[in-house]
Amino acid sequence: MSIILTFVLLSLSFATALYAHRNMTYDQKEAKLIEKAQFREKQVTLPDGSILNYGEGPDNGEVLVLLHGQQVSWEDYAKVLGELSQRYHIYAIDYYGHGGSSKSPAKYSATAIGQDLIWFIQTVIGQAVLISGHSSGGLLATWIAANAPEDVKGLLIEDAPFFATEPGRAESTFAWLGFKEMADFLASGQSNFTRYSLEHTYLAELFGSQSNFDKIVKNPALKFMKKHPHQIPRIWLYPPELKVNQIYDLTANLQDGTGDYDLRFGLAFYDFSWFRDFPQEETLKQVQCPSILLHVAKPANFQDYYDEKGILLSAMDAEDAKRVDTLLSDNTLIDNVDSGHDIHVEQPYIFIKAVDDLAKKAK
Repeated sequence: MSIILTFVLLSLSFATALYAHRNMTYDQKEAKLIEKAQFREKQVTLPDGSILNYGEGPDNGEVLVLLHGQQVSWEDYAKVLGELSQRYHIYAIDYYGHGGSSKSPAKYSATAIGQDLIWFIQTVIGQAVLISGHSSGGLLATWIAANAPEDVKGLLIEDAPFFATEPGRAESTFAWLGFKEMADFLASGQSNFTRYSLEHTYLAELFGSQSNFDKIVKNPALKFMKKHPHQIPRIWLYPPELKVNQIYDLTANLQDGTGDYDLRFGLAFYDFSWFRDFPQEETLKQVQCPSILLHVAKPANFQDYYDEKGILLSAMDAEDAKRVDTLLSDNTLIDNVDSGHDIHVEQPYIFIKAVDDLAKKAK
């Protein structure tokens, strides 16, 4: 009997160890996927001294430029790089304020970043490209397509926040409240953004109650940070599917030394300076190339894209997506995608198919 009990206990211990290891190292899979896809990280210095960091895959077809969303880097595309790099020559670029690229607030506007990305396409790549952008990267990709039509053959917009980022509207969006959180932290004089975020985030509203958020998200993180004050929390009990550890990951930042994201980039969205000389409706009208817009369905457990307080929880609502579709001259709207904001992460094959469909459409 004691032998059986010992075996059971050892089996449980081994299973628990495997479970904990998976939950603590889930992000290491990205690095393995990138290595397997034969991507190399590179940098280029622009004439003004600015640096653009990027990942380049093997030359297996026409050029595809990928622009990530906010608070991440080019590696965020890890799940789709292997498949897409078999038939495209991919350049996944960190735009300013992110990853290994320059951190200069003077460059934190759509026009400044867009102009330098056009330089990258013309100088480093040297031919017209397909371009895809996620979230803020989708705004940039659209700006580039509108302002350098000879350099863009096709445009894929992945759940970009068109119109919901305009003054008077933005203030009632989940995203802008997050940028306000960054601005308030920078003005507070406090030293740890993760702790500040856990105390002030609107995300707590989405857990049903503050006590639920505290129990599931905040308190375990604060406990972790008492032992590891300069690390982003990673709770072994939470599997990647629960996405709690990913909540912590998104607080990594340059200012407190936990990551590469510059919170001052978020400040430019908070005060709308990022959108200077970027009229969204006119920019969409100027796009000449074929395009595809991916728009997610309303959040799970909600009747609409808004919560009961009228806060927009997604990048765009249904009317925003239809308006973008109408303004683009040759667009295909793929609406109600069953996914969270990161379609290329949560539904990689939907994203991959959209890229392939765009390539066909652009021929």
